[in-house]
Amino acid sequence: MSNKVYDILKYIALIALPALITLYGVIGATLHIPYTQEVLTIATAVDTCLGTCLGISTLNYNKNKGE
Repeated sequence: MSNKVYDILKYIALIALPALITLYGVIGATLHIPYTQEVLTIATAVDTCLGTCLGISTLNYNKNKGE
């Protein structure tokens, strides 16, 4: 993946998604929106998966860079 794609995905995984997940959780709990907990669980799983994929990409890049 290109550096630009990596940087965008990293921003999404580390800043944007956690902020949006937190915002939705607070609003959902305050307003008693149905299925808030389920949405938070799924969104957190997606963010964790994205972060893991980016971490693997970084490891592979650094490994290839060192050769």
